[in-house]
Amino acid sequence: MSVQEYLDKHLLSRKIEDAVNAAVRAKASDPVLFISNHMRKAVPPVITKIKARQILDSRGIPTVEVDLYTNKGMYRASVPSGASAGMYEAVELRDGDKGKYLGKGVLKAVNMINEKISEALIGMDPLLQVQIDQAMMDLDKTEYKAELGANAMLAVSIAACKAGAAEKEVPLYKHIADLSGKSNPVLPVPAITVISGGKHAENNLAVQEIMILPVGANSFQEAMQMGSETYHHLKAIIMEKYGSVGYNVGDDGGFAPNISSITECLDLVKEAIDRAGYNGRIKMAIDVGATDFCIGKKYDLDFKTPGKSGQDFKTGEDMLELYTKLCTEYPIVSIEQPFDKEDWEHTKLFSALGLCQVVGDDLLMSNPKRIERAVNEYTCNALLLKVNQVGTVTEAIEVVKQAKDAQWGVIISHRSGETEETFIADLAVGLATGQVKAGAPCRGERLAKYNQLLRIEEELGNQAIYAGENWKCP
Repeated sequence: MSVQEYLDKHLLSRKIEDAVNAAVRAKASDPVLFISNHMRKAVPPVITKIKARQILDSRGIPTVEVDLYTNKGMYRASVPSGASAGMYEAVELRDGDKGKYLGKGVLKAVNMINEKISEALIGMDPLLQVQIDQAMMDLDKTEYKAELGANAMLAVSIAACKAGAAEKEVPLYKHIADLSGKSNPVLPVPAITVISGGKHAENNLAVQEIMILPVGANSFQEAMQMGSETYHHLKAIIMEKYGSVGYNVGDDGGFAPNISSITECLDLVKEAIDRAGYNGRIKMAIDVGATDFCIGKKYDLDFKTPGKSGQDFKTGEDMLELYTKLCTEYPIVSIEQPFDKEDWEHTKLFSALGLCQVVGDDLLMSNPKRIERAVNEYTCNALLLKVNQVGTVTEAIEVVKQAKDAQWGVIISHRSGETEETFIADLAVGLATGQVKAGAPCRGERLAKYNQLLRIEEELGNQAIYAGENWKCP
């Protein structure tokens, strides 16, 4: 084939002429660079390669990372993992080989990506997020993604989402907003972990987390300043009362003093807010994680206390009375998973009191069917979205829409086993959820999310909107 025949076959003469004309119109100072970029944009985007590997999360437990290549670049994503998994959430694929990582390896999921998912997706347009996610779901065919693994599918889905944003030359949060039909991004109020307990810390506290929400801030930057200052005041208070051993931190970066009393912990946080000078501008929240200490139909708040466990079981009515008292005595605006994952009755009774936002975590497991039931039965009024419980970006967007259509609050949440991945920061902004839960202002994998939100706010400039007092319905 002659040079002229090659040029004619690929219409290169016309494409080069168009690029030159564009450079002239733009008065490009570097026409070669301009023409190169113009030609690059003229090439249709396509996924060319997907490569997965096993990495470690913040607890030293294996998880999945993916590099997704297009003809324009490489895009990386990794997935988190929780301390426990429920029967109604998408399935993590783990190796089960006790001789390696105590059975927690994810090489099976890695192989699923490298051998099956990649074959199905190579050649697809990264802009077509719905089709990409559907192709993986069609390949799996199980209700909870048990064949390919939700960890495998989510890593690829997030990487594809990043590739789509890059192809459009827009920030990731803007691409997510476009995918969801949203137009106005919103910076969320951070639910900052300050005290850890439950399965997230080696102390005697039954509840999983106590958090602060800087709803009175005027910007996300100010919210993080308020949260960080309060966190450090709390550290000093714990040091004064319990010594240096008291401010060891849990999985999420919250302090873990070895106390079992919820009210004692809340008093510490209240004192820290007062010392920081943010009384009235910072509210409080509790992630109870009650499923972890529910035995039968009763609750053991001493389940972590040696010698006391089982001696003072609380009924659902007792817990209801406790939460009512706490909401009356402290500035609590949100309580997450106040009862067992199957205790619909008491969750509904508590929601009906209207004392605070009642968040479904284990109760819902980000599962559309359980969300639908909770909406129909008025069981709770907020969703905790953990993207790895769903398995794809498309499905995450859909469950957020489902919750918002019911006038619920939505919290985009991290997991106890995290990576440096910042996707949930962009997700919270793009979907304008108004709330994000990413841990304490401590530990790199938690700060990665908060720092990304600071960058997004800076990028938005005068157009940045902080949810603030409108955190439930921004």
